[in-house]
Amino acid sequence: MLDAGVQSLRIISLGYIFFAYGMVLGQAFNGAGDTRTPTLLNFICFWLLEIPLAYALAVSLSWGPEGVFWAVAISESTLAILLILVFRRGRWKLVEI
Repeated sequence: MLDAGVQSLRIISLGYIFFAYGMVLGQAFNGAGDTRTPTLLNFICFWLLEIPLAYALAVSLSWGPEGVFWAVAISESTLAILLILVFRRGRWKLVEI
């Protein structure tokens, strides 16, 4: 049990910079009144990427818990990159509350 916790911290912490940046951008969208964009991107990255990827890595590739930890780091980093790309487009400025 302790080994899995140590392993999860080692793997997931690799994406902490992306996590932090993604959280800030998600809240920036919310603060600007565009709640649809972060909701949609979170749905895509969690339900359509993270869960299937975790299953594929953990079960199909037999990585076990390490596969789940990598799926979390990959999907959260992907979310941050998508938020950066969408934020740079600037369409959030046109949302009316």
